[in-house]
Amino acid sequence: MSVRFVCCAAPDHPLHRLERSLTMEDLKQHRHLVVRDSGTQRSRRVLALEAEQRWTVSHKATSIRAACMGMGFAWFAESNIRDELAQGALRPLPLAEGGVREGSLYLMHADRDAAGPGQRHFCACLREIIARDLAGLPG
Repeated sequence: MSVRFVCCAAPDHPLHRLERSLTMEDLKQHRHLVVRDSGTQRSRRVLALEAEQRWTVSHKATSIRAACMGMGFAWFAESNIRDELAQGALRPLPLAEGGVREGSLYLMHADRDAAGPGQRHFCACLREIIARDLAGLPG
């Protein structure tokens, strides 16, 4: 599935007060909220953006809450912040470029032929949830 990431901050964040198209240089002057990579092979490269200040948190909910409180900006998976966008707690930043990023999420089997009924059922449920989420239907 394709995942859309949107660069957002609280409506009263200083970046929104500039009232113009923003550049990556503008972002570098403000706190970037980043969720720690919990994988076994952590990448040291978070983004090409090296903000003067970066807060690394351990969970996406913490990052979303911090952004809503005006503590910084971040690229969020749009599906994770639908409510905050609808309620006006977060607003997309008007970046001249790079404000929206696309990523791909893949479901892969180590050995599809060896998958048991539990694994097949889990994958079917996951596909259904993703299809429902992409359609904007309630869970």
